[in-house]
Amino acid sequence: MEELEQLGIIPVDYGVLRSLYSDYHSPRNKIANLEKEEKIIRLKRGMYVVSPKVTKQLLSIELIANHIYGPSYVSMESALRYYGLIPEQVYTVRSLTINRSRSFENPIACFEYITVNGAYYSIGIKQETIENKYTFLIATPEKALCDMIITTSQLRIQSEKALVSYLKEDLRFDMSGLDNMDTEIVYGCIQAGKKKEALKLLLKLLES
Repeated sequence: MEELEQLGIIPVDYGVLRSLYSDYHSPRNKIANLEKEEKIIRLKRGMYVVSPKVTKQLLSIELIANHIYGPSYVSMESALRYYGLIPEQVYTVRSLTINRSRSFENPIACFEYITVNGAYYSIGIKQETIENKYTFLIATPEKALCDMIITTSQLRIQSEKALVSYLKEDLRFDMSGLDNMDTEIVYGCIQAGKKKEALKLLLKLLES
């Protein structure tokens, strides 16, 4: 399994695997058998990642989310959980994209992608580098909150009290995390995004 180990935890497309086993009579059958033996995991049609059983490394759902569909960045509950700002485990990994909304399900998780306009998309994206091995795009904490507010259907926040209630009771958000948030990012989201009044309430809460 040395060839597979070399791939590490970076998702790869079918062509990379095929070239890895080009000496085989039927690379297609070899790849199918690797999947059956759970040595590789199919993320979507034509995209795979090597199983942790082979690499002995933990997979990164954030890295996988970026690769499955893009351009995109991990956000909302998935980002808030990553930063330790909410306590719940998150099964659906949610990302924002400028392309049409899509969702994918595989043995790792369910991956959901929500469309926003390009001007709003480009605000508050952070490139996270892990142990100099790989990088992925994720919302900053304040952008993840803005994304929650503007993309959650049926969410109507019309007062600061309602916003605090949403953060504490619905999200179980660690309120001390508000102290270090960048108000400039929220201001940018107000200019470019939807639900401006609700975002203004968030800005006011951060400034108070």
